[in-house]
Amino acid sequence: MSTHTSLFTHFRTSIKAYALPQSFTFPFYYEPHPLCSLAAKELQDHLMNQSAWKHNFGLKNEDDPGLGKMFGVLLVRNKENNIGYLSAFSGKLAGANHHPMFVPPVYDMLQEKGFYKKGEDILNQLSAEIGELTKNPEIGALQNLLKAEINLSEIKINDYRKQIIENRKIRKQKRVLGEKELEKNAFEKLNNDLAKQSIAEKNELKKKMAYWEKRTMSVQTQLDELLLDIEKLKNLRKKTSNDLQQKLFDQYHFLNRNGKKKGLIEIFKNTSQGIPPAAAGECALPKLLQYAFSHQLEPMAFAEFWWGCPPKSALRKHKQFYPACQGKCQPILKHMLAGMDVDDNPLLSNQAEGKNLKVIHEDEDLLIINKPAELLSVPGKTINDSVYSRVKLRFPDAKGPIIVHRLDMSTSGLMMLAKTKEAHAYLQRQFIKRSIKKRYVALLDGLITKDTGMIELPLRLDIDDRPRQLVCHEHGKPAKTKWEVVARDKYQTKIHFYPITGRTHQLRVHAAHPKGLNTPILGDDLYGNKSKRLHLHAETLEFRHPRTKQLVKFKVEADF
Repeated sequence: MSTHTSLFTHFRTSIKAYALPQSFTFPFYYEPHPLCSLAAKELQDHLMNQSAWKHNFGLKNEDDPGLGKMFGVLLVRNKENNIGYLSAFSGKLAGANHHPMFVPPVYDMLQEKGFYKKGEDILNQLSAEIGELTKNPEIGALQNLLKAEINLSEIKINDYRKQIIENRKIRKQKRVLGEKELEKNAFEKLNNDLAKQSIAEKNELKKKMAYWEKRTMSVQTQLDELLLDIEKLKNLRKKTSNDLQQKLFDQYHFLNRNGKKKGLIEIFKNTSQGIPPAAAGECALPKLLQYAFSHQLEPMAFAEFWWGCPPKSALRKHKQFYPACQGKCQPILKHMLAGMDVDDNPLLSNQAEGKNLKVIHEDEDLLIINKPAELLSVPGKTINDSVYSRVKLRFPDAKGPIIVHRLDMSTSGLMMLAKTKEAHAYLQRQFIKRSIKKRYVALLDGLITKDTGMIELPLRLDIDDRPRQLVCHEHGKPAKTKWEVVARDKYQTKIHFYPITGRTHQLRVHAAHPKGLNTPILGDDLYGNKSKRLHLHAETLEFRHPRTKQLVKFKVEADF
């Protein structure tokens, strides 16, 4: 059986009742075509029952730190006009790039005698040598000695500086007393003697500083000599790694339907990154398209799903479908999908068109509005319609930045807007001091057992997949949310959120993350499952009015 035949998978059940897709899936925001959902289900059955390879997905034991994986299916038509699908995984699986049923990588970096494996061996050897050198006990001893010498020098010099200050006070007293009691010549002699004492003390300070600098530099020099070999090896490892990565990038060339090839370096040359990110080209969809174009298969639709336990930082749910990542895949797919009829990008259409912006309160200083879901707070790159643009049209006399705070596009609810620069500054200070009280109401897509709690999970942007946020304890910004359950039914939980901080997507991530509530907000198309809307609403706002300085409170209930 040929490789082509073995990887073109026929559906196990009849697909006569299914309508074929009219255009290819827009990779970055989609609902899976029913045939892709069927193909994904068949692939998931295969993952459950195959025995050709072993990989710990972390599904059998929640405490077992397994590694989940993104899988993809590509609906294709072959030259005989048969409809089937291809399967792929992102990265490597069970330590290998090749497995039955799955398309191969664009380039196999794991070839046993290939340059990448040899380069990895060299890097591992360099890392081992660096590790051995850093174990030298003399390094630790000299580092401790250097620290002790620096601390001692600071103590000695600071003690002498204090002595100088005290002596300066004494000399000042002598001058004041001498000016009153001594004759002119005697007073001049006193002044000269006191000035000489001052100069002598300054010179002595310089000597002490030079002495301690010499002592610490002596230890530093010994330490630097030991660290020099380590630094040389680290620089060599860095250069070797960069050269290896560059050579690896040179191996990746991607096809499109017209048979045109483009290398990874060329594809990313004019992007904001400038150079390809690590593992670019290893995701499922580029692999699938490359195989299809190489074997005269017509791509018709695709879907990707996560299989296994979630990664430590990103939010991924078992069996849930996800779009292709923006940072690694968008430039590659722009080339690979060139000339194909692709679904429109729904994110380019104004989803708030026809939705009203209701003014809840207006006075000479501020506005309180009820923002509808899907309306931007400020103009976006492609959509100008927003709270800001509408308010500018409706209240042309409003001055200053106007926007005091923002809500996510998909979140509805209360926003305050300033009509003057002074009001804006006063209101923003309250946000900075976190004295403004906010309450959100949400419907969670599942049941949680606890009644109340606090979530503290630091967040940062996922630079490979904007606008998603990651939980990152190393580089994330602190994010803190208080919550309490309001009601439960058979399938959902109504909850109040009280955000202490205001990070992007904070409530959405804190709800969905396993270390948060582990239950996404209903309709969350980034961290959960799509629905008619995101069921998150900014329900109350309490703050001090910029003019009266009195506490004011506004409330608008959600319409879900």
